[in-house]
Amino acid sequence: MQLLLNIDVPDLPAAVDFYTRAFDWRVGRYLFGGTVVELLGAPLPIYLLAKAAGSAPFAGSQQGRSYQRHWTPLHLDLLVDDLDAALARALAAGAQLQGAVSTQAWGRLACLSDPFGHGFCLMQWQGRGYEQVAD
Repeated sequence: MQLLLNIDVPDLPAAVDFYTRAFDWRVGRYLFGGTVVELLGAPLPIYLLAKAAGSAPFAGSQQGRSYQRHWTPLHLDLLVDDLDAALARALAAGAQLQGAVSTQAWGRLACLSDPFGHGFCLMQWQGRGYEQVAD
């Protein structure tokens, strides 16, 4: 089984610009008449999908897509070697920091959002990472 990550965005060129500047990802190819962009460089392929604000995410949906700041229980946690450098790069690309960087027993954490309202976290292990807190 292979895992793919799809991210709905209302502005495909702006999303390509953000994600390629914020992270070490690059455009692989354009698909479906230019409405999807494949990004490479992460441990799994990432696809940016052009989806208009207000459009239905599935047939019969009572709620349309919203790109206002939102949170979903399923979000990206990006493990980085240098949180300060990764945070500076993401902020320069247009991310918004959501509160202060915190330090946990397992490492450091920065919660952010992309320009399209999607939340994501940058994480840097300390010591043995989650092994520090495993039961």
